Amino acid sequence: MIGADGLERTHNLPVKLRGTTSSEEPVIMISGLMKRRIDPLWEQAASPLIGIGMTPNQVTTGGLVLVALSCAAYLYHQSSLAFGLCLAFAFTFDALDGAVARRRHMSTKAGGYFDAMADRYQEFAVFAAIGWVADLWAIAMLAFAGGILTSYAKARTAIEIPIENQAWPDFFERMERLVFICVLLVADGLATAMGAASPWILTGGFALYALVANATALQRINRAIAMLNRADAKQP
Repeated sequence: MIGADGLERTHNLPVKLRGTTSSEEPVIMISGLMKRRIDPLWEQAASPLIGIGMTPNQVTTGGLVLVALSCAAYLYHQSSLAFGLCLAFAFTFDALDGAVARRRHMSTKAGGYFDAMADRYQEFAVFAAIGWVADLWAIAMLAFAGGILTSYAKARTAIEIPIENQAWPDFFERMERLVFICVLLVADGLATAMGAASPWILTGGFALYALVANATALQRINRAIAMLNRADAKQP
């Protein structure tokens, strides 16, 4: 499902709602702004999958397979435009599994966990493919680390203290990252098709992605530390 990281991923929350705690102002990111308008569309788009009897986990697996195939094809054709468009299609399964779960009343904690793990493998495959084709391994590692740490910062906090999903209004979460990477690849491909190819489009954009992803991880780490310090202060 789109727009969540770590423990907040469940099949009945396809898009993470940004909320507040008593000490925070509302922060509305892309997924929060689009949730009310897009969710009904996902519900309708899920109808064919429901019609053939697919379960949420099968949809999640299908999305993972499509991303893997897209990455493998990219290694061969090396077209950023084709890769970006294929990923945009494959990533729709991130929302469709949640829609299927809701409509079939099959939301489970195990399903949410499986979905989150599939997301991490999707990101790894995409960054490994870009690193290989464009020889951007260092940036790919940093980009992957930013996403993983954003997710883990929250997951680790949940081990220490009870947390709420709405108390994490961070800047560059999964939905924002997916949109960014697809737009970047398509822009690079279009520039190439129009004879304006430049290695700096993909390199610069990917570096910006890595920078903002890690800034978001630090933002989340800082919030986690503040929450843990408050919890410690309440202990006798």
